[in-house]
Amino acid sequence: MSQPTPTTELCSHTLTGMNYRDKDLVNELIGERTFSDVMFTQILGHRPRAVDLRILDAVMITLMEHGLTPSAIATRLIYMSAPESLQGAVSAGLLAVGSQFVGTMENCAELLERILASEDMKQEARNIAESFKETRAHLPGFGHHLHKPDDPRSIKLIALAQNESELPQRHVNALLVLNAAIDDVYGKHITINATGAVAALLGEIGVPSKLMRGFAVISRAAGLVSHIAEEQRVPSGRFIWDNIDHAIPYVKNSTEG
Repeated sequence: MSQPTPTTELCSHTLTGMNYRDKDLVNELIGERTFSDVMFTQILGHRPRAVDLRILDAVMITLMEHGLTPSAIATRLIYMSAPESLQGAVSAGLLAVGSQFVGTMENCAELLERILASEDMKQEARNIAESFKETRAHLPGFGHHLHKPDDPRSIKLIALAQNESELPQRHVNALLVLNAAIDDVYGKHITINATGAVAALLGEIGVPSKLMRGFAVISRAAGLVSHIAEEQRVPSGRFIWDNIDHAIPYVKNSTEG
């Protein structure tokens, strides 16, 4: 039995033009709409509201740059090794957008969805906190090794969302309920970090959890290009390599025969 022919709604082209979804690229998009507007429409399939764009831009700015993190270091080292391949260096850094760094909003969003789907949000949040404490697993969206007692980025992002009357506040409220449960179960304050706030804000504008990491990839790509631009002016790849080479000593395996 033959499979149905796949279809696409994203793009079509002719000898004289091109469409993005149902819009003429040349006459309706270029010079008429912003990148964020078109990006949102392409990914989610509907035109964003003004509030959606405000929240999206805040999120994208937040995720763009985090300094010399694993993704940026990977990009700089690969660019040092293959300066002819800017795209290879950026892609190397993007591979680090995962469940431990940058992309943790997806994991946090799944917890928020559990809370929102429950009959008792506070009890479900407590169940989650107790489970993570018992297993000593990393709490996605919470904690930061530098920002204490609170991550200033998350405070700003949550305040932005709370000031938007058009947002339902469901995901933001679920995040705050989870934060209170975590503090209570752990017996200390653990900050909501930037990706935790991002999970709530993207949820508020209707981004599915399984697509959230994609927005982190788009934003971080811009940040990694800026690292390459700086690497071209002030190279640090060799310096990073040399420091690691000296900082991690060779130790002979004494168990070998």
